[in-house]
Amino acid sequence: MSSKTMWILGYTATAIMLIALLATAQGVSANPQQAATAEVKIDNFSFGPATLTVAPGTTVTWVNRDDIPHTVVSTDDPKTFKSKVLDTDEKFSFTFTKPGTYSYFCSIHPKMTATVVVK
Repeated sequence: MSSKTMWILGYTATAIMLIALLATAQGVSANPQQAATAEVKIDNFSFGPATLTVAPGTTVTWVNRDDIPHTVVSTDDPKTFKSKVLDTDEKFSFTFTKPGTYSYFCSIHPKMTATVVVK
């Protein structure tokens, strides 16, 4: 092979390696967005915070920190979300996909109320 052919092959191989390296680096540095999360604490016969504002796509998790059972039930009909009875340290999660105001309560203790605002 001539030196010109060798030079072209070497240059082409180097260019291919650089392209592959750049493509790999882009894939590694790409930062996938994590889903948003929020937490509501159930304690002392109340939901905290009483009003929680989140973006669409946020998963809200309620955690029962009280020493008695509670539920998390939406007030709309049909129910948007409804937990089982949550004992101490048990959790319930729901992902809010649509903007709106979602009121909820504890079906065992109906005076316990709160709201999630999605906007």
